[in-house]
Amino acid sequence: MNESLATPVVWYDGLAKYQQQGIAHVLATIVAVNGSAPRALQAKMIVTQRSIVDTLGGGGLEHDVVTTARQLLNGEMAETISKEIKPKGAEISCKGPTEPAKAVRRDAVYTKHYPLGAKLAQCCGGSVTVMFECFNVTPPMSILVFGAGHVATALMTVLAELPCQVDWVDSRPEMFERYLLNKTSTSTPDQTAAIHKNGQAPSAENQSVLYQLPAHIRPHIDDEPTDFVRPFIEQGGQRFILIMTHDHSVDFELVRTALDTVVANSPSLDRDLTDSSCSSISMPYIGCIGSATKAKRFRDRLIQRGYSEKIVDQLVMPVGLQVGGKEPMAVAVSIVAQLLQQYHQASL
Repeated sequence: MNESLATPVVWYDGLAKYQQQGIAHVLATIVAVNGSAPRALQAKMIVTQRSIVDTLGGGGLEHDVVTTARQLLNGEMAETISKEIKPKGAEISCKGPTEPAKAVRRDAVYTKHYPLGAKLAQCCGGSVTVMFECFNVTPPMSILVFGAGHVATALMTVLAELPCQVDWVDSRPEMFERYLLNKTSTSTPDQTAAIHKNGQAPSAENQSVLYQLPAHIRPHIDDEPTDFVRPFIEQGGQRFILIMTHDHSVDFELVRTALDTVVANSPSLDRDLTDSSCSSISMPYIGCIGSATKAKRFRDRLIQRGYSEKIVDQLVMPVGLQVGGKEPMAVAVSIVAQLLQQYHQASL
């Protein structure tokens, strides 16, 4: 997910924002101070690929902290660590102002010791140890949900408690009315819909005013739900699309658009390829709610329109694990279980 233009000023605001938005970031904390140093113990800053929030004192120290944090985000630290750290990986002690900074890896936490001398062009004379904690280096689940009926509503109750990013689309403004914090502050459904038109997510400020939903669940009201599919898939990475609208014809067009987008983004592919040619296609998860009869009807129509069987076979329909129970929450739990299964298997 892209970072918004408004960058937080203090580290705790940055941490909350990037956690909610699923943006990869590093929390850098001074965990030890010896002698004079530009910041006190437990001073913190946040580093992302494009931004920094707060400060550890500036100068050569902060420059190296930012560089190290971005190396961690890019996965570039493993080679550095293997060259600089002995197998024992013991905590590094300061032996003098000319000793080079070294890193120690402890799972997702790294520490690095900095003598504040000539090497960093700082004359404080003391030293600090900085701990680097990485978050969202593996992107959280990114889910695009079409439809705001009973199952989708139950689904949001579960997804609200999980680390994920959700865009939730429906053409009916009234389906989101239950989430309005203050219905009298929203003029009309048409004005509410205008905030979300053209596939644009509401700003954090608008969403916090309008909807009683977690920041990682973003509602969209739009008469053209298919417009959301291509931009979502083209972002790359693990993508999950759930189709559960009130209209079977809309469901079918959303399925078609998703399949067309996948094929269009593979230059050597087209819809009528042989089965063996399609076996290596990297597909997003495309799930559609419905009965076995609806699934067969969709499959037959797609085959008739020239889609290869291998591509059609990757449509998950009916969606969810077969755990039994037809209540909205039971179906929602089965769907989320299937998403988590797919997500964690791909992350191994």
